[in-house]
Amino acid sequence: MSLADLTDLAEHVLPVMVFLVMITVVAEIADIAGVFDVAGHWAARAGHHRTWQLWLLIAALSTVCTVVLSLDTTAVLLTPVVIAVARQVGVRPLPFALTTLWLANTASLLLPVSNLTNLLALHRFSELGLDLSDYVALTRKPALAAVLATLAVIAVLHWRDLRGSYAIEPPADPHDRPLLIAAACVCVALGPAFVLLPTPAVPATIAAAVLLTGLAVRQRHRVREVAVPWGMVLAVTALLVLVEVAAQHGLHRHLAGLVGSGTDAGALWQVSAVGAATANVTNNLPAYLALERLTDQDPQRLVALLIGTNLGPLITVWGSLATLLWRERCRRSGLTIALAPLAARSAVCAVVVVAAATTALTVL
Repeated sequence: MSLADLTDLAEHVLPVMVFLVMITVVAEIADIAGVFDVAGHWAARAGHHRTWQLWLLIAALSTVCTVVLSLDTTAVLLTPVVIAVARQVGVRPLPFALTTLWLANTASLLLPVSNLTNLLALHRFSELGLDLSDYVALTRKPALAAVLATLAVIAVLHWRDLRGSYAIEPPADPHDRPLLIAAACVCVALGPAFVLLPTPAVPATIAAAVLLTGLAVRQRHRVREVAVPWGMVLAVTALLVLVEVAAQHGLHRHLAGLVGSGTDAGALWQVSAVGAATANVTNNLPAYLALERLTDQDPQRLVALLIGTNLGPLITVWGSLATLLWRERCRRSGLTIALAPLAARSAVCAVVVVAAATTALTVL
């Protein structure tokens, strides 16, 4: 790659990497402050002893967490809380764990901050003359269809587990109340901030600075517990460079025939299907990067690609980084999930959700 190529790539990638670091810091401090623990136990109390109502509240919490704080936050920080709450109230934890996994992926379409692929696509939308409000206008119907389809699949597959009631309402662990309130307020404020401000890295940086200051004042000794994902940043950056080099050596010529051209319904279905299949074979990030330039001539084609690469990679554990993180959190929580049954269930969810979202894009 030439210096000019590297400069262009850096301008494209730097805001994404800054956001990744800052939103991780926000999520880590929110976890230390007890935001996820309190939210999970609030759901247990608000469920009024009905398992299905608790599940719907957990689903709503997972959706909001994914949309505002990104899919990896839901997979890493919300999953152990949900498993713990399910066990404390005496219900089977698997449907609740699957809810966080699937919604971490399938609810990651609405806002650019919900998924790294969305942030990368935002640059292409800008080149097409579309701003954030245009992006949301294009994604809101497919995003809603994806969430509703996910809930429908879980309800059908696990309706026996979601019946009945529970008697226990476990209290949340004790937390530093001022820090908890501050972290909760910052998380709530991030939603509108991401919509109102053009660059998601800016509100994420401000939020991280506020929470780091609050943590240093209230619990200085815990600042060192905030884990910054430098390894992930380096890996993603290397992957971006690798895909760019491959693109300059003929990768796009091989992929062009797969995704076709045009913006009719059939062409959009083709893009989303190829995006989902490629993401499951490789990973959603390189799949998006490899197919981006073949679909970025039209905003609807870009959304179709995001549908495939965001919602589709549920079948293989490596299809989405969130799935790998989720599986590790389940293991640490003592919940063992066999890969073959998980892949079978996830395949059903992936097909239904991608179909629902693509239908919403092409028909509604």
